[in-house]
Amino acid sequence: MRVAEAFQAAYGRPADVIWHAPGRVNLIGEHTDYNNGFVLPYALPWGVTAALSPRDDDTVRLLSLQTPGDDPSGAVRTVAGYDQAEGWTRYAVGVLWALRQAGHAVPGADIVIDGDVPQGAGLSSSAALEVAVASALNDLLSLGLAPLDLALLSQKAENDFVGMPCGIMDQAASALSREGHALFMDCRTLATRTVPLDLSAAGLELLIIDTGAHHELADGQYARRRQDCENAAKHLGVDSLRDVTDLAAALSRLTGDERKRTQHVVTENHRVEAVVGLLRAGVPQEIGALLNASHLSLRDQYEVSCPELDVAVESAIRGGARGARMTGGGFGGSAIALVPAGRLDSVRTEITDAYLGNSWAPPRFLQAPPSAGARRIS
Repeated sequence: MRVAEAFQAAYGRPADVIWHAPGRVNLIGEHTDYNNGFVLPYALPWGVTAALSPRDDDTVRLLSLQTPGDDPSGAVRTVAGYDQAEGWTRYAVGVLWALRQAGHAVPGADIVIDGDVPQGAGLSSSAALEVAVASALNDLLSLGLAPLDLALLSQKAENDFVGMPCGIMDQAASALSREGHALFMDCRTLATRTVPLDLSAAGLELLIIDTGAHHELADGQYARRRQDCENAAKHLGVDSLRDVTDLAAALSRLTGDERKRTQHVVTENHRVEAVVGLLRAGVPQEIGALLNASHLSLRDQYEVSCPELDVAVESAIRGGARGARMTGGGFGGSAIALVPAGRLDSVRTEITDAYLGNSWAPPRFLQAPPSAGARRIS
C-alpha cells in the first residue's frame, strides 16, 4: 500500500495503524446543519487514508502524498507546538489538540496522509482528513470513543482550531455512513438513521459535476451566512431556525438577508424530510423536483451559488436529468444530477457544451455509489 510504503520511507519504521475515512456528497439539506436542522449525505468511495505511529515527545511530523516532490522524507513537516501548524496540517494537528482538550493523553505522532477526494470540489476532503486521523488515534491509544464522538471531536478541531464554523454533517457522514445507504441526521439531537439508496435498481445514477470553480469557505462568506441565521433566530425569539413553525409569520417579521436565509433553512428542512419519505417508499425517481427546488433556494435565498454551478444544473436538466442542484457549502465546488442511466451521455455532453460556450474548462464528471464510513485498513 502506497501510504504504508511512504511511511516507512519517511520515518524509517512501519506505521502502527492505518485508517481510511471517506469524503461525502450531500444529497439534500444544505446549510441546515448549523441551524439544528436535517441533512441527508452519503459517503463517497474516495477519501483520506492516515498512517500513524506515536512518538516519545510532543512533536508532530506530517507528510502528505499530495505534496509535490519525489523524496517523501524531504516533504515532511515538523510541528513542535500546535500553534506552529499551518495550511493543511492544521486539520490533522487540530484533532490531536481537540483530543487533549477533551482530557485524553495524546503524545506526538508521525503521520502520513494520502487522499483521493477531489480537493476544492465541495466533497469534504477536510472532514475526511480529520476523521481518519481521529479514528487512527482512537485505535492506537485504545480510547474507546464511538464514531459519533470522533465526528464531534473532528468538528471541534475544525471549528475551534482551524477556525472554520462548520456544522456536524461532514464529519458525521465520514464517520457513520453505511454502504448502500444515505445518512439521515437530526443535527439537534444528533440522532441518525440510515436510508436505503439504491438508485441503480430504479434505473438512475447520481452524477457529480466537479465544476472546477474556486471553492474556499474560510474567506468569511460561510461565516456571514451563519451569522445571518443566528441574528434571524434571535430576532424571532427562537433557539435556532429549526424552531420556526410558521414560516409566513416569521418572514413578516424579518427583512433583507435574515429573511432570505430563514426562508431557505425552513423550506430546506421540509425538503429533506420529503426526500427521506420518498426514498423509504422506494420511489427515488420522484425526488428530482425537490433537488431543483433546493438549488433555486440556495441560489436566490441563500446566495451561495455561482455561474458555473447554475450552468451545470440548468444544462443537466436540459440534457435529461430528473433533477439537479449544487451540493456543499457553495461559492464553487460541485453540483449533483439525478440522471436516468440511459441519459448520462446526453447530460454530460449538454453540460460540457455549455461550459465550452462560456469559455470555461470542461468540468469533471464522477459517479459514486453510497459507501462505508471510516474503517481500519489492515
